[in-house]
Amino acid sequence: MRLSRSLAPIAVAAVLLMSLPHEASPHAREDTAPDLFGAACYSKITGSRVTAYCHNPYPDVDLVRLHIECDRWWDVDSDGAPVEAGPAQTVRLDGRCWKEVRSVWVSHQKK
Repeated sequence: MRLSRSLAPIAVAAVLLMSLPHEASPHAREDTAPDLFGAACYSKITGSRVTAYCHNPYPDVDLVRLHIECDRWWDVDSDGAPVEAGPAQTVRLDGRCWKEVRSVWVSHQKK
């Protein structure tokens, strides 16, 4: 059986589409929706003090924690207590070192 030149590309496309795994098919997008979670945070260092603000635009509660690494070897690093950032809520986190701050980050955890 011979396909005409106008039907050959359509037949090849149909065969390729049927051979795709389920995850790559257009109907699989419903199953792989992105997980919308996590507050947006920004931090500010002023001398030895750190302040971070986290805003959660999503419906799930985000437990945020402020982590501070101090620059001096004798200065104690700190991990703050978890704070609940509820839906559409902004929370403030703060901490400090005795001297200079080396780095700051905020961790997130689902409640």
